[in-house]
Amino acid sequence: MDNLTHSLVGALAGQMGLKRKTGLAMPTLIIAANIPDIDAMAIVLGGHEHLALRRGLTHGPIAMLLLPLLLWACMLWFDAWQSKRGKRPDSRLPIDKTWLLGLAYLGCLSHPALDWLNSYGVRLLEPFSSQWFYGDSIFIIDVWIWGAAILGVYFSYRRERRNAMNWSMPAIVSAAFIGIYVFANAYISTRAEQLTAQAVESRFGLKPSLVVANPVPVQFWKREMLWRDATNFGKAIYSAPSEVTVDENLGVHQMTNFDASALTQTDSNALAFLFWSRMPILSGTPQQLQINDQRFLNAMMKDSFTVRVSNEVSSK
Repeated sequence: MDNLTHSLVGALAGQMGLKRKTGLAMPTLIIAANIPDIDAMAIVLGGHEHLALRRGLTHGPIAMLLLPLLLWACMLWFDAWQSKRGKRPDSRLPIDKTWLLGLAYLGCLSHPALDWLNSYGVRLLEPFSSQWFYGDSIFIIDVWIWGAAILGVYFSYRRERRNAMNWSMPAIVSAAFIGIYVFANAYISTRAEQLTAQAVESRFGLKPSLVVANPVPVQFWKREMLWRDATNFGKAIYSAPSEVTVDENLGVHQMTNFDASALTQTDSNALAFLFWSRMPILSGTPQQLQINDQRFLNAMMKDSFTVRVSNEVSSK
């Protein structure tokens, strides 16, 4: 998910009452909710090699163990440093080391849990396994989650400022709504994949080996349906509760093309892209090969997720 969503979820947890457990609770929750994305620095590598590093080590079990500890240590140091300089705010609660560590873990663990929800994927077991996990339920930027979290944080904070009883209730209600929303979207995606597989078999006589419900912006009740078998690929549009419109156009992804596949092994960008790619598509010729991912074929995203490989010159 985007970093605004991660930050809002951390803030929402704080407004649910956790911010009163220890000093520095709110910044710890928000920073922890974002800290696994330190792997974004891999983009300085250029090309597409950063794709092989994103959502891996810093989202896996070792990072989930160590990153909260490092953040906890930094927060304890910061509080002590401010106290030593006489700059510690009088309004800050005393530091409860146990609660502060627990909140660091809570915020950090929320990050891969949210990233898992979309079709981009996350390697939850890295470095022990490089398997990608996909939730296929929520678009990477979901305005409905934004709205629910912002309202929960705003109204709970306003009630808190007025010293109202149950000031955390708006945040709790918003968190409950987000949970229900996520489960509902998971159901929509599961049903969409089942009905799309049936529709493709009925229309083309093909049994897809993979069907992906790709969430779309804003319209949470719809999915861009992507499917493939050993040779072909295609798409459809699903609209809840049961409408499937299958695109009549079929493509050939060429993943069984030995010559084309062999050429990809000569290019580091291509290797990184294929490691990351869930639904790779090869096109062109062995002399000039292009690699795309079926999830990112729309005009706005395609250029960012395209690798071109030549027998003589390799380029992004």
